[in-house]
Amino acid sequence: MSKPEILAPAGSMETLIAALRSGADAAYIGGKKFSARNSASNFTNDEISEASDLCHKYGAKLYLAVNTVITDDEASDFCEYIKFTASAGIDAYIVQDIGCAELIKRCVSDAVLHASTQMSVHTAAGAAMLKTLGFKRVVPARELDRDVIEKICREDIETEIFVHGALCMSVSGQCYMSSVIGSRSANRGCCGQACRLPFSASGNKNAAALSLKDLSLLPDSVQLAEIGVDSLKIEGRMKRPEYVASAVSELKKSLDGQAPDMTLLKGIFSRSGFTNGYFSGERRNMFGIREKEDVTAAKELIPKIHEIYRFERRVHGINFHVVIKNGTPTKIMAECCGINVEIQGDIPEKAMNRPTDIEMLRKQLSRLGDTVFFLEKITAEIDDGLIVPAGKLNEMRRNITEKLTENIIHKNTPRYQITAYSPDFPEKIPDIPSKKLPLRIFCRNLAQVKAAAQMSEFLIIPEEIISDEVINIVGADKIIAAPPRFISNEEKVISRMKTLKDMGINRIFCHTLDSAAIGKSLGFRLHGSFTLNVCNSFAAEKLKEIGFEDCIFSFEPKLDHFEKIRTSLSIGVLIYGKIPLMLTRNCPVKNEIGCSKCNKILKDRTGRELPVICSKNYTEILNPDVLYMSDRLAEFGNNIRFGYIILNEENEKQTKAVLSGEKPSGNITRGLYYRGI
Repeated sequence: MSKPEILAPAGSMETLIAALRSGADAAYIGGKKFSARNSASNFTNDEISEASDLCHKYGAKLYLAVNTVITDDEASDFCEYIKFTASAGIDAYIVQDIGCAELIKRCVSDAVLHASTQMSVHTAAGAAMLKTLGFKRVVPARELDRDVIEKICREDIETEIFVHGALCMSVSGQCYMSSVIGSRSANRGCCGQACRLPFSASGNKNAAALSLKDLSLLPDSVQLAEIGVDSLKIEGRMKRPEYVASAVSELKKSLDGQAPDMTLLKGIFSRSGFTNGYFSGERRNMFGIREKEDVTAAKELIPKIHEIYRFERRVHGINFHVVIKNGTPTKIMAECCGINVEIQGDIPEKAMNRPTDIEMLRKQLSRLGDTVFFLEKITAEIDDGLIVPAGKLNEMRRNITEKLTENIIHKNTPRYQITAYSPDFPEKIPDIPSKKLPLRIFCRNLAQVKAAAQMSEFLIIPEEIISDEVINIVGADKIIAAPPRFISNEEKVISRMKTLKDMGINRIFCHTLDSAAIGKSLGFRLHGSFTLNVCNSFAAEKLKEIGFEDCIFSFEPKLDHFEKIRTSLSIGVLIYGKIPLMLTRNCPVKNEIGCSKCNKILKDRTGRELPVICSKNYTEILNPDVLYMSDRLAEFGNNIRFGYIILNEENEKQTKAVLSGEKPSGNITRGLYYRGI
């Protein structure tokens, strides 16, 4: 069994140094742009180059997080940034936006792509599709149990798993709470962590119903290695160097068969201790907050942790061969990491007292100081009665380590085929003559199906409520079957979709690439949800290349962005419904008051009531106000081909009113279409 990579976060140069000195095999950083941790210090362009050299000096990898979605307006800047960072020697790019992935490949044809957990991929089918799209590695959703992780590990793609750090309540890439509440989009790197604020199902003003404990799978690290995980990832680009150093150090111990010091890790940072998350499949005792005693413990431990990374870590052994011959300059040859270096010094002198011998050479050449080197072996050819002063040997040793360092960095730094590509957009797509915008309706029950059947282009219906009766009412050609937003049992979903195919349904609603992969393998026609987070023309075009017929554009961009779209893929927009703020594997209501007392409501600190829709395997938390844009469709411009409506608790009469464009009663919102993010 080979040991997986230890992958550490670094939000600053000091933290990167701490990670490498503590034993990290790789580190991931973000730049000043396009990073999902915009609040971290992050790295300037000069610091990215410095970080690359530092990692490669240790023989470690450096991955760059460009894991936000971008707009068409940002494409040129993004491409220039990618070209620069490729020239700096980044080992791989962590990507959320498939449009960004496409741009990276156009700019750097041999770039290495890692699929961010923000892509929400959580099945073996989804991982396999990423491989076909050119990704070398997948970082699956954090909400997976051991069995699913093992299935993904069997695919021909590297697997990277989060093993320590903060847990989001929502499935990554599927959280719009910070965006809708505070115009701070998680998909744009600006999450405001609204989930850590007070929320309650019981009215308890002190409850934090959306705050999970921190994750730690360090005790399970050997098990993860055994099932084939390639990289064990620590979360924390906004954390202190001491946090990263302690996590790396304890993970390294765990992989070596020692018990990690969980008390130490809890003291450095935790939220009411740790959880093993979803790994065991139990989902118990997962909620927690940062408490006063946690903060106190950290203050006491930080000086102790600092000692872990106070000095350079010795990682490269040097083999020296010294030649001291009468009348010829002293030579020292050194071999390290397959690199050979030779330094020539002065002609040795006649020894007045003690001549230079092998022990003196060992003493001087082993003084490798605060470097990444250690003495492996030393051999020598020495004529009798000669001496090389200690100061001269020291100078030669320093010159050798400098040359070796330079050569090791050069050897470990990748070199890419960087192209001259700059983003090009097709001409403006011809406008469709003005007519009523076709509607696609997401129905949750039979009453809604009956009301919407004659008033829509397509009905999007959850697969579990599709029946012969539904097909008779709507017609199989008009149904787009919606699999679960989070697929916890891949085989079961595949079996169900095969049954629907046999019933005459041939369209599938793709929440993520998982459902797209399943649908494509079964011969379904692919229709994309807004949860794919398509924000630019390049992502839309890539979906078309995959086989999508259309996609609902992200609702996060402002209205004026829709006029700039240049894609041949048919694009729709969300125009009505209660926006799902979170997709969660844990039910906050169940955790706080239990299912028997469930009122399907979660209150925030202002008293607003957020609807909670619960299924067996996941929960959706909705915005309390209804998004309403049916009266302003013209403002989306002429690039839009259909409108998308989400029905929630509407009855048959209310459904007909919604589809007629009537303004709903109660509070409405225009979403982010005017205020933006």
